[in-house]
Order: sequence, then C-alpha cells, then structure tokens
Amino acid sequence: MLWAVWQMRLGRGGLGTVAVGVLAAVLAACGGPGPTSRPSSGSSTGQRPAPVTTSAPAGSDVLAENAKPGADCGLARLGRDHAIEGWLDRASISPGEPVRLYVSTTAPSFMVSVFRTGWYGGRGCRLVDQVTGLAGVRQPLPTPTPTVHTVATTWSPATTFQTGGWPPGDYLMRLDDAHGWQWYVPLTVRGPKAAGRIVILNAVTTWQAYNAWGGYSLYHGPDGQFADRARVVSFDRPYDYGDGAADFTGNEEPLVALAERLGLPLDYATDVDLDADPHLLDGARAVISLGHDEYYSRAMRDALTGARDRGTNLAFLGANAVYRRIRLSPSPYGPERTQAGYKVATEDPLYGKDNAQITANWPTPPLASPESALTGGMYQCNPVHADLVVWNPHQWLLSGTAATAGEHVPGMIGSEYDRYDATAPTPPNIEVLAHSPVTCRGAPDFSDVTYYTAASGAGVFDAGTSAWVCTLGDVCGAGASGPRIQAFTSQVTTNLLQAFAAGPAGQRHPAARSVPTDYAHKVTGLER
Repeated sequence: MLWAVWQMRLGRGGLGTVAVGVLAAVLAACGGPGPTSRPSSGSSTGQRPAPVTTSAPAGSDVLAENAKPGADCGLARLGRDHAIEGWLDRASISPGEPVRLYVSTTAPSFMVSVFRTGWYGGRGCRLVDQVTGLAGVRQPLPTPTPTVHTVATTWSPATTFQTGGWPPGDYLMRLDDAHGWQWYVPLTVRGPKAAGRIVILNAVTTWQAYNAWGGYSLYHGPDGQFADRARVVSFDRPYDYGDGAADFTGNEEPLVALAERLGLPLDYATDVDLDADPHLLDGARAVISLGHDEYYSRAMRDALTGARDRGTNLAFLGANAVYRRIRLSPSPYGPERTQAGYKVATEDPLYGKDNAQITANWPTPPLASPESALTGGMYQCNPVHADLVVWNPHQWLLSGTAATAGEHVPGMIGSEYDRYDATAPTPPNIEVLAHSPVTCRGAPDFSDVTYYTAASGAGVFDAGTSAWVCTLGDVCGAGASGPRIQAFTSQVTTNLLQAFAAGPAGQRHPAARSVPTDYAHKVTGLER
C-alpha cells in the first residue's frame, strides 16, 4: 500500500481547526466551543488536576463528554531529527490502569499534555491531564536485530499516568520540549464493556507495520528495498509518521469526530485487543474498522467473524482490510508488543510446521482464506485515483444524499481499492452501491462499495476505497476535497452508524443480491 498518498498530517493546522472544523460546516455544530480547559501545571514530581469521572448511561455519556469545553491540541512546531519523541508501554488501557511513557528529547526539559479527541462543539480535543517540568534525556537509538531487523528501544521511563479520571476514547499525548519542539503519542482508552455499543477499532497493527522508526518497517529497510525489510516489528518505539500519531489523524480521527457528534453509544479498542480478548466484542452493536486496517492475526479475524455471526454489524471504512496475516508475541515491556509479518510464507520459520500461524497474505496459500468472505469486497490493486460512481442510488445507505445513478463524486477512489469479486468467496446476498471505473498499473478495473447481511442479521459494509474516512474531515488533499464529497460520505456514514447502533441491520435492511455484470477485466497483480 502506498500510504503516503492518503496519509494526512494534521499537526500544524490543529486537529480541531482542520478536520473537525470543516465537518462542523457540513453537519452544523451544536453550539460554540466553551473556554479551554487548562488543568493546573504539575511539577517535576508529576502533580495533576483532580480526575474527571463519567457515569452517564450509554449514549448520553458521549453527549455529556462532548458538552465539556474543547481545546486546541494541534502542533505548532513539529519536532524533527529526533528532537522529541516517545512511546507508551500499552497501545490501549482501561480507565485507571497505569500507562508508562518513554521519551527521548534533545531539550533539558519537557511537558506532556493529554488530550481526548472527539467533537466538543466543533473543537477536536479536550485537555484531561498535564504534567510539566519533566527532565529531558537523549535516549539511545537501538541496533536492529540480525536477520529479522527488529528495532526495539530499551529506554528509561519518563513518567507514569494513573488514568483514573480518563473517560473511554481515543487520546493524543502532546510532547512539548523546552526548545519548542512537539510530537504526538497516541493511546486508546477502552470502556468497561462493549455490550450495546459501537466499537471504534484503532488499527495499531497496521500503524506499526508501516512504522520505519529506526530504519525498518515491514515494507523496507534503510535502503528502501523490500528484500531488506523487517520481518518482525516492535511496539517499543515511537511512530515516525503522522507527527507521531501514525495513521490516526487522517485515517481515523474524522470518523471519531462524526460518531461523537451524533451522540451514539460508543466504545473504543485496538485490533491488538481483538487478539488478546476473545470476549471483547460480546454484545457489541457494531464494530467500525477505519481507513486502513490491513494486518490481522488469526485470533483477530476469528473475533470479527464470530461477532458478525452473533449479530454484531461490521463496517470497513477503507480498503485492503484483513489482507495480511500476522502473529503477536510479548516483549520485555508487556504482552503482544512484538508483531511478526514475514509476508513470504516460505520465509516464516513456522512454514510447514504450523501453517495456521504463518504470516503470509490471507488470500494466498497455505490455508488461503480471502478476506472477502468477511468484508464482502476484496482488495485488488494500488495506486489509483478516480471518481466514485454511484450505481444504486436507491439503496438505503444513500438516503439523503440526493445521489443519482451514474453521478461522479470526485477523487474518492484511491489509493487502494476493493471490489466485488465473483472469483473469490463472497456472501451471496451482496449489494453494490457504487461501481467506479479505475485503471491500476495499466489495467482497467472497478472499485465497489458493498453491503451484505449475514444469517445472524448483522449488516456488513465495505467502503471499497482507502479515502473514505479522510473525506469525512475534508482532509484528503487535492482531488478528494470539497463540500459535495464531504456531504456525501458524511450522510452515508451517518445512515450507517445510526442504523448499526440500533442492532442487527439486516432485520430492518436485509440485503438482496444486486451486482453489476460488466467485469470484463480483473487486476491480477496483488500488492506485494
């Protein structure tokens, strides 16, 4: 995947002022922002303001949280050349579970501001915690391990947060050093249970796959070559893109803002949590996979499939989801901190010994299991850049869009795309909403937006394009921005979220097979 095509870096503009501010113009904000919440500064010993608690019933807790004063969490002076950067010993926590922060900086001191992202009357964040006067330390750069090229730090901790007053949600810690440089560190705070809620799923395994901090990702080494890539990557290091927030700000945060604006009952988790807890999704109304959710262990995929088969709706608001197989293992800092992704089956040391656990691509042998059996659409190719073309304007998800058959919604397809594939395992009652001509690597093809319903009544939606979420915030860049594009995706996504929050969507919106018949070409060169 060419993540740089759609990777959105919102830091300098401020999360609220760019993504959420434009969303407000389309959806109409519910009142102006209140005064900025500024907890009293802690000393170097880590003093913090009194905790904030939430005990509202499902749904109203989100509205109550977003009625609080918002704040600007943007970056004004982005750190470069390892000026300041950090990572946490957990990708996600429950409120009250401590989380340890590791920071390296060239400055003598720094501060940490903890922001929860959301709606907040049109501002993108709320300040919930802050620590000042922390001693700056230039931490050592690690040496990659031989053969598999894993980069993992052995840093000393900077501080520990107790998190007792932090409500569930997606968080950004902003690091500000004494020289004025800034960087983000992301964190997910889970709720007590997912039952009755929509679970927003942060794709941290995909973030880590593309993370080349220290020179190596699952795609390349320092020389940029695939053959020199890491085979195993570690969460024990900063993210080197997205201003430290990886894919969150462009491919995930716009959906968070919309869902919280709607006041729906929400919960938050990471895909690592799917691997760790087979009961994570028990009773959930829906799971929302965001803009790029590519890397799945067998346990993660089984968790989503099992939830669907029990009536939990699924939405894949991107393309190329559930395409790569991985496995997770511990590091010295905690469980599931190391991610193996060999990609080439015969390179995996488990090849021929435990083929159920090897880390190739899901659609390829051994034990091939194409993602289309779960997602509906199937990944095809990249890179593309094309218009979304409406095929079935009467489908219920397009209600309120004023879309017409054959209408072009500019620039929405790319850089990766999915489509209905008759040659792959696909649910029989699948519906195509949009059917968009594309040309990828010289070959003509189509990108499809699809919806199907499972025997359990669960509805499953696949956006079929990696640009869907960034259009919600109008932050995709040239060719996929503008009020018509954002209004279209915001309305479809609102229809989806509200219907999925009500329970198994197939009970009110059963799918009936409806697919085009003009697939004369098929791209066969899948992503390496």
